Amino acid sequence: MGVLLLSRKDVDELVSIEEVIEVVEMAFGAKGQNRTQMPPKTYIFLEKYEGDIRVMPASLENPEAAGVKVVNVHPRNPGRYRLPTVMATILLLDPATGSPLAIMDGTLITKMRTGAAAAVATKYLARRNSKSVAMIGAGAQARAQLVALSKVLEVAEVKVEDVVPGKAEKYAEEFSDRLGIDIEPVTTTEEAVRGADVVVTVTPRRSPVVMNEWIKPGTHINAIGADAPGKQELDPRILKRAKVVVDDWEQAIHSGEVNVPLSEGFLSRDDIYADIGEVVSGKKPGRTSDEEITVFDSTGLAIQDVAVAWHVYKKAKERGAGSEVELF
Repeated sequence: MGVLLLSRKDVDELVSIEEVIEVVEMAFGAKGQNRTQMPPKTYIFLEKYEGDIRVMPASLENPEAAGVKVVNVHPRNPGRYRLPTVMATILLLDPATGSPLAIMDGTLITKMRTGAAAAVATKYLARRNSKSVAMIGAGAQARAQLVALSKVLEVAEVKVEDVVPGKAEKYAEEFSDRLGIDIEPVTTTEEAVRGADVVVTVTPRRSPVVMNEWIKPGTHINAIGADAPGKQELDPRILKRAKVVVDDWEQAIHSGEVNVPLSEGFLSRDDIYADIGEVVSGKKPGRTSDEEITVFDSTGLAIQDVAVAWHVYKKAKERGAGSEVELF
């Protein structure tokens, strides 16, 4: 019984961001129709190394798929070990027998599906004529976010800010030519955010970096960076003004953008409008006016990983990609 091994290079050659957006939207819709299983992600905190390891199992009914992702977040990796901050491995299992089908790199899938999730949320929650983007953070995920957003919006201009000197400038130089978009590096978060139609936060911060008074009516915010307990990027007063859509309630209350305001009693469950599955499946409407502020609180779901990995696996089998090993 062979198990298919797929490297990052294999994954990169087998799937496009357009496909990932389509698959993630399908997975959100399936979740909204209660056709998935997904326990909340489990964390192992490695305080000595300022990192953590997360275990994320999930299954879907159609396509019938099951698997688990193991992923780390170690912010010290790039500077100390010359390794990525985030590294992931995905194991796909045969739902009928439980036997392993594939082991593949999940780092690229994680990056792409996170960008795709925000793109899907933007499709349902942002104003149709949104053209200006504020990108807060200029790391690897900020790159995936802009590529994915450009597939669902006619982005005309981007203002990017990062606390690391030179990082925003490098981002602007790379993507202005690649995407044909006017990208301006700025020195403050306020300068990036004021006037933006869509705000994307991709930082590891544990205190707000985007303030309430900077957000104009009609803005959509993709809050991506808060993905562990204690993390927070937005002034909680923004959440009080906004229609807040989480990717998953159980995960969001423990590790999403809403986790700190909820734990402090500033927000209640009644302040959370919906999860994205309810919106994509049509159970609840997304944006209903040009004036409302919308927030997508993204923690990253195992159903996204398993759905995309299954898509990659099927294409690999069709094309004869990867290599097989006998585990048993």
